[in-house]
Amino acid sequence: MKIDFNKNDDGLVPAIIQDASTKNVLMLGYMNEEAYTKTIETNKVTFFSRSKNRLWTKGEESGNFLNLVAIKNDCDQDTLLITVNPVGPTCHKGSDTCWGEDNEQSFGFLSNLEAVIQNRKENQDDSKSYVASLFRKGINKVAQKVGEEAVEVVIEAKDDNEELFLSESADLLFHYLILLQAKGYKLKDVVNVLKSRS
Repeated sequence: MKIDFNKNDDGLVPAIIQDASTKNVLMLGYMNEEAYTKTIETNKVTFFSRSKNRLWTKGEESGNFLNLVAIKNDCDQDTLLITVNPVGPTCHKGSDTCWGEDNEQSFGFLSNLEAVIQNRKENQDDSKSYVASLFRKGINKVAQKVGEEAVEVVIEAKDDNEELFLSESADLLFHYLILLQAKGYKLKDVVNVLKSRS
């Protein structure tokens, strides 16, 4: 990989650190050629510390290493994207990221939908929503709805109406997310089981 360490007078390139599993950005550091080489050799991310004016392996004092997974170079060959498996919090202030955020898996829209479902569950007595009404009826009703939607997906899978198949699939996924929360779980718990099997 060709990296343009000479683009700036200081010989440094920005290194964006991203969690390999969650895809969250954890921090930004800087590397010179020596730091890059040490990172490759040790599989532990090493930066050039501008404040200490020396090489600095993240975790050398705290034990919170950034274990290297992969390095990509951008189109101008002057910025690195480094994916890692972090050991412990990344920020020196003790947070998961240098932006004070938790390094949790996000599933985009599905995570937002889970948050809405959780809100309906927590406020079911005050809500007239369909989701709240399912929670009020109990686990048997929620499980029954998942079963009904699963059967409808199977039926539509055997026909040629793709729009109905996708609509029933969306209904199944929606009700499954409700069932997960009725049982005290979220999508990330199922993903963790799948990861353990891979």
